[in-house]
Amino acid sequence: FGTWAGQLGDGRAINLGEVVNGDNQRWTLQLKGAGPTPYSRSADGLAVLRSSLREFICSEAMHHLGIPTTRALSLILTGDRVLRDMFYDGHPELEPGAVVCRTSPSFIRFGNFEILSARQEYDLLEQLLHFTVTNDFPEIDASGGVDSYLQWFTEVSRRTASMIAHWMRVGFVHGVMNSDNMSVLGLTIDYGPYGWLEGYDPTWTPNTTDAQGRRYCYGNQPYMAQWNLMQLANAIFPVVKDEKRLQEALDSYRVTFQEEWQQTLRAKLGLHTLEKHDDKMISSLLELFTKTETDMTIFFRSLANLKVAEKDGDKLLKFVEDAFYTPEEISQDHLENLKNWLHLYRLRLLRNDLGDEERRRRMNQINPKYVFRNYLAQQAIDKVEEGDYSEVEELLDLFRKPYDEQPERHHYAAKRPEWARNRPGCSMLSCSS
Repeated sequence: FGTWAGQLGDGRAINLGEVVNGDNQRWTLQLKGAGPTPYSRSADGLAVLRSSLREFICSEAMHHLGIPTTRALSLILTGDRVLRDMFYDGHPELEPGAVVCRTSPSFIRFGNFEILSARQEYDLLEQLLHFTVTNDFPEIDASGGVDSYLQWFTEVSRRTASMIAHWMRVGFVHGVMNSDNMSVLGLTIDYGPYGWLEGYDPTWTPNTTDAQGRRYCYGNQPYMAQWNLMQLANAIFPVVKDEKRLQEALDSYRVTFQEEWQQTLRAKLGLHTLEKHDDKMISSLLELFTKTETDMTIFFRSLANLKVAEKDGDKLLKFVEDAFYTPEEISQDHLENLKNWLHLYRLRLLRNDLGDEERRRRMNQINPKYVFRNYLAQQAIDKVEEGDYSEVEELLDLFRKPYDEQPERHHYAAKRPEWARNRPGCSMLSCSS
């Protein structure tokens, strides 16, 4: 949370080795929760079912949503009970133990470079840089020395910007964006107290530990990623020794993210062409989201159904009314503002050079029908703890096609039910795992 901890992670990840598949791709297999390692310190190195199940399903859902991520290969119960204090409130309980095997081309993180730099092990730091460029970035000529490392840092910045834009697109909030939870490959890694926006709120964080400062809230994620890149730049500086070019790479992150995020928002609105006032129209919509509890996922998915021939404000509002949690409580002024925005949007679409059906098709390719809502995760956990795995299998199958309508599963796209608003595991979580 912004302070160098002097250590890397909690020491319970165990790399089994690498596998090269038929396409000559390298995949590292890593266990989490299999027991103590030499780096576990006083911790038991174990993991519980609820957190392991959340990582297993979410990483697969993220993959099929088109978001760069590590993958989950397997999940097993250990048969042991593990003592955990879920909310660090002095009430520990015994929970089912589990081990997840996750896979990635590499699990090297920003923190791997930071810890070597902090210890002034600069020779080893350069070895790690050379190894990473050689093995994980074949498009960069590793023989270039410092130039290679600067190219690498620029590419890490670009991939990180793209990953964050994807997170923001689907309303994903990581929850613990410490630098040791940042992959140099630009992959989503370490699924802990993550969450998905229910009502749109840029200040929302799923992590109870972050509830006070909200450092890693939804709206801060682009800035926290840049902050982490700054820490990585500081870490490799003793080897690179080129402040100007490191700063240029950091600046490229900001430019890349802004470009990708604006392109993403225009795509979410089905805007095929670019007009100078688009940014203002987009920002005014996001501002409207904050005035009444609005489900961003449902709003954008429903907006695809709007017909540009429809001029009546009340009928335009009907296209998106399912996205509001308490439509009966929306003030008349806000309703008028919503209708005015929809009217301006309709006029913008008339200049968009796309028919309704083609626009709808394109919007539905970037706006998912299904995301791994917090309450869906908790319902699956509840059933598994009773020995029923059917919900896990159903969710895994559902998220293989999150952009398809799947009408027989429409209930999985529903807004958060009221019972889940403040329930532990649905509204907020801790790092306990």
